[in-house]
Amino acid sequence: MKSKDILIIKLNRRSEMLTVLVSLFFFLTGTAQQLQPYLTQALENNPEIQAFELRYETARERIEEVGVLPETKFSVGYFASEPETRTGPQQYKLSVQQMIPWFGTITARENYASSLADAQYVEIATAQRQLLLNVTENYYRLYAIRAKQRVLEENIELLEAYEQLALTSLEVNQASSVDVLRLQMRQNQLRERFENFDEEFKSEKATFNTLLNTEPGAAVEVYDSLAVPKEDPIQLPEVPQVHPELLRFDKLYQSVGEAEKMNRKEALPDLGFGLDYVSVGEATAMQAPDSGKDILMPMVSITVPIFGNKYKSVTRQNELKQRELNAQRENRHNELVSRLETAVSNRAESRISYRTQLLNIEQANDAEEILRRNYETGTIDFNDVLDVQELQLNFELNLIEAVKNYYQASANINYLSE
Repeated sequence: MKSKDILIIKLNRRSEMLTVLVSLFFFLTGTAQQLQPYLTQALENNPEIQAFELRYETARERIEEVGVLPETKFSVGYFASEPETRTGPQQYKLSVQQMIPWFGTITARENYASSLADAQYVEIATAQRQLLLNVTENYYRLYAIRAKQRVLEENIELLEAYEQLALTSLEVNQASSVDVLRLQMRQNQLRERFENFDEEFKSEKATFNTLLNTEPGAAVEVYDSLAVPKEDPIQLPEVPQVHPELLRFDKLYQSVGEAEKMNRKEALPDLGFGLDYVSVGEATAMQAPDSGKDILMPMVSITVPIFGNKYKSVTRQNELKQRELNAQRENRHNELVSRLETAVSNRAESRISYRTQLLNIEQANDAEEILRRNYETGTIDFNDVLDVQELQLNFELNLIEAVKNYYQASANINYLSE
């Protein structure tokens, strides 16, 4: 095949790809099909999520721990020197005692432990959302690298066609050896960038597989091509009040309220019930009624917290903690709103850049068409060839970067607004 025919075929292929890309711009509305399995795998296998789930199970188990009575106290005593009583000498003593918190204290402890578990559960939801965001952002970085490599391959092939064209022109003194060398050096530069992208892809893939908790070298399938959809799925996003990062503060606020209820119950007296048994021997000094009769003595005790400053201090601490949580929640909400506004702005900028690059690519293709016509008339300036090729490459790389930025911004918007 002649070099002229090769050049025309490659030019037509680039035009076809642009047509496909433009059609995707108008019809592509979602990209979840290929990404969804990785998101599911990450949620199932990521050790950080598993650690959060185990932490939640531990917090739930804490409810069982606090929902029991204090330990029953047993004691035994032996009289080394038996005290003589009217009914006989006392030989040994057995005691049992059970303390019981004031009514409702155990329930208050259980409610407090349950509120802490609820707060821990929200932590799981936050960690899951952050994991999905990290996987999504990493995935689109992988897509961008592979897409850029395909663009480089196409440009290298195009330069090879131009090199063959230059060699043919050199034979008839319509080109110089410098033109050929410049085309070759340009190919070398693009091959270097391709190899650098290859190393970058390996690094990003290892990070991606780490999020999925799989082998660093496991294969990752990415989209062949992506485009910015015609309309944004979320037009006016806002941070919901039930966002997990905010709900966490609400749950912690509630747990402090339960802690205060528990504190008030702890300030009430504790009741104690017990029983003493004393073994009594037969009286030897004199005969007496009930001689040798053992002693059985039921007991009731009460523990009164006379010094209440401790509980007053805890109450004050709980009030301050709730105020602190309110301030932290408001600050976090402001941060999320700021992040959302930034993400929306980035998405809009990406859309603008995307449209601009499409226009630039179309105009660069027009310049290529002019070069092709010049060649058909027998004249071609290889300096113009390299200039146009470099412009095309930059526009195509910028287009891929705009697509990546758009979907990463969309992922952030989804994280912040849903």
